[in-house]
Amino acid sequence: MVSSMTSPAEIDAGTPEDAAAAEVENALGRLIERGYKFVHPRDAQGEIISVVGVRVHGTVVDVVRLDAEDEVTAMRMPADEVDVLAPTTLLWRREGHIREVVDALLELPDSSASQSLSRGATGRGCWVSGPRGRAKWLRATA
Repeated sequence: MVSSMTSPAEIDAGTPEDAAAAEVENALGRLIERGYKFVHPRDAQGEIISVVGVRVHGTVVDVVRLDAEDEVTAMRMPADEVDVLAPTTLLWRREGHIREVVDALLELPDSSASQSLSRGATGRGCWVSGPRGRAKWLRATA
């Protein structure tokens, strides 16, 4: 019995779009594993304009916004920031290609809960749904 083998020349490497999609999927998976929660801000017509991941830990909030695989912005801000989508204070920021930005973001040290308690900061809050699929981060005040 002869088994059928595939030569390297017969293996389809995929299209550039396939490679980009796999890279985005990989980056999103890494962020999810680290505890990021995602929302999808929409325009007035309800179309998704970006994918936004948020992770609150200790005294900081980390936010990553994906507009395209080469248009990614990641930020770290204090946990008491009022609007995490348009912060007034940034502790760290990086823009660029998804792989570089996500790698740099995930390399940042975690903020410990003990720092949060000692400084009196709180990173608590939640996403509240709005009209046409829009969402807004509301910081807990108590």
